[in-house]
Amino acid sequence: MILKGAEIGHYLARPDPTRPALLIHGQDAMRVALKRAEATKALVGEGAEEEMRLTRIPGGDLRRDPATLLDAVKAVGFFPGQRVVLVDDATDAAAPAIAAAISEWRSGDAVIVVAAGALNKSSALRKLFEPHPAAVTAPIYDDPPGEDEVGRWLRDAGLREIPRESMRDLMALARALDPGDFRQTVEKIGLYKHGDPEPLSPAEIAALAPATIEAEVDDLIDCVAEGRAREFGKLMRRIEGQGIAPVTLCIAALRHFRALHTAASDPGGPGAGLARLRPPVFGPRRDRMIRQAQDWGMRALEDAIHQLIETDLVLRSSSRAPAMALMERMLLRLCMMPRGVR
Repeated sequence: MILKGAEIGHYLARPDPTRPALLIHGQDAMRVALKRAEATKALVGEGAEEEMRLTRIPGGDLRRDPATLLDAVKAVGFFPGQRVVLVDDATDAAAPAIAAAISEWRSGDAVIVVAAGALNKSSALRKLFEPHPAAVTAPIYDDPPGEDEVGRWLRDAGLREIPRESMRDLMALARALDPGDFRQTVEKIGLYKHGDPEPLSPAEIAALAPATIEAEVDDLIDCVAEGRAREFGKLMRRIEGQGIAPVTLCIAALRHFRALHTAASDPGGPGAGLARLRPPVFGPRRDRMIRQAQDWGMRALEDAIHQLIETDLVLRSSSRAPAMALMERMLLRLCMMPRGVR
């Protein structure tokens, strides 16, 4: 049996222990590892290794000693409860041993969970599992997790009250991060909210999400975009103290102003434009960038982008002009522009 679409997440959350074997395979090793761990935990629960109800066998060992798998499947555990034999990093060379174990499998034996990398259509493992009437195949694609799956992870982390706006930001974060990083972020949010009866807010998500841009650079660019000229000098000195290269600063500013231009020029409004950005912008930062885009307007942002591109070309050329002074002068010019002109 081959699982498809939403069936994959639903089944791996509650695998059927009456089926002899489950194959989880995919290109992304982290995604496969997360799904394998989820399915195994759902089958045997916590403490399975301590109770010797979980046996791990490297896939490469089955080529040298194929009987190892069948022995582990048939072994009678000292502790009661469901057992699992986990075959990690399986290749097609392990297919004969897995086929023999499945053919000998009977009710009460350990469920076989096989984790593999990318398998093509001619793979021996796929040819074994996909047409089998009782075994299950779960192909893992590089798609971001769906809302049902994210909701399940949140519940596992102890988070129940998730307002619609917060769930929207979490889904944006799920699309931007690797699966492992996103799961760690969810667990961190769960620890942060432990014992807190208040619903999870977008501001809390933004504070706990992994930083994508240096905070000092972010502060300086916001200062420029919002015309806070009195704070500019102090922030610029901090940037210089950190040793950030002028070209790096220019690239970050150009990225920010292009994002504002995308927001300002979207027919659906700045919010719709920011929603299409990758990585996504959410929480209080999204609200701040919407205000900046509205304040500048599309035409003024085009002028700002033009100035940033010209400065970038000079910084990368053989010009003898002091690079940081050149970058500082250009940013200050943007910062000092009268707001009405924008």
